[in-house]
Amino acid sequence: MKFIFKARNKNGELKEGTINATSSEIAIELLQKNELFPLSINSERNSDSIEEIFSKYFDRIDAKELMIFFRQLAILVEAKVPIVVALSAIKEQMENKYFQKVIAEITSDVQDGLSLSDAMKKQEGIFSNLTINIIRSGETSGNLKKSVEYIAGNIEKNYNLVSKVKSAMTYPIIVMSVFFVIAFIVISFVVPKLTTMIKEMGPEVVVPWYTQAIISLSDFMANYWWAVGVIILALIGSTIYYVRTEDGKKEWDQVKIKLPIFGKMYQYLYIARFSENLAILLASGIPIIKALNIVSSVVSNIVYEAIFLKAAEEIRIGGTMSSVLHRSPQIPPIVSQMVKIGEESGQIDLVLTYVSRFYEQELENMTKNLTTLIEPILMVIIGIAVAFLAFSIIMPIYNIAGQM
Repeated sequence: MKFIFKARNKNGELKEGTINATSSEIAIELLQKNELFPLSINSERNSDSIEEIFSKYFDRIDAKELMIFFRQLAILVEAKVPIVVALSAIKEQMENKYFQKVIAEITSDVQDGLSLSDAMKKQEGIFSNLTINIIRSGETSGNLKKSVEYIAGNIEKNYNLVSKVKSAMTYPIIVMSVFFVIAFIVISFVVPKLTTMIKEMGPEVVVPWYTQAIISLSDFMANYWWAVGVIILALIGSTIYYVRTEDGKKEWDQVKIKLPIFGKMYQYLYIARFSENLAILLASGIPIIKALNIVSSVVSNIVYEAIFLKAAEEIRIGGTMSSVLHRSPQIPPIVSQMVKIGEESGQIDLVLTYVSRFYEQELENMTKNLTTLIEPILMVIIGIAVAFLAFSIIMPIYNIAGQM
């Protein structure tokens, strides 16, 4: 946030300008550090320019870029390069113009006296609560390098896990989409020409009911294919829009974990993400209640978010996390049992690391097997559809031609 200030220096000269800070108190503190004595300070809220809005939309910062950023930062911190110099060096290597702007703002804030974690917190939507808290923990403990390495490794693992799920789902979605597009074209433009001979024979030619159904459908599509296309595109567009709304996201989060085959993959993804993130936070010295609240905000599923928030509340009143996990049907029994062992032994972060590794491996095996299994299933479905179309249209044409 920008603040407009009026201040006097130690010589009594009046100074005016703007300063970036998360609050007016921090702005005053920054001015005093620069030997300026504030007279007035007011927030300046400027809306983003059109160029900045487009930059945010088209130059989005993805997980891979964040991973590279933290990997490079860890190397430079280990080499004892000052944070400001390290950030400036990383900025010059970034191709994403929007990310360059973000790093420049962080560098400026750090130069003005903000901690790295506070400077990152100002960049809304870029760095997660998990990242900010781990960085803050590293700053407090004096081991920033280890914290940055934790974050880079965590982002890389999450990126790989999500990529595996997406790649497993991409193949069947592309194949079925292409199939439906081809089917739409064939029914709308090809079948009407093939059925001309059957319709010209008149009522004396008896055709099976399924052939008549195909003929009626193709006649309708030949005349109104554009309307059907518009309706299909409108349904797809409205579904995507609704899923991005708050209510739609909640419903989609519940549907995802109930999908056949893919639902189990999503469950393993969320459990692996929960275990990995919580283990990192606990190893960084963050209290378990705060750690659970942070993890719930980055797990990216409303169902699991509610479970982990409930676990945090249970611990707050003297209960255990394992009891909440045991009562939740979305959590496999082995997870709650492992967490209980960790609670009893005082090594919950170590146990969670093992849980994370187990479900990462399970997810990897599942994605490999799914790719192998789903290909023949798709081929069978497409083959049945093509065979039905051929049997319904081509065979009657051959029969009629044989009778002539």
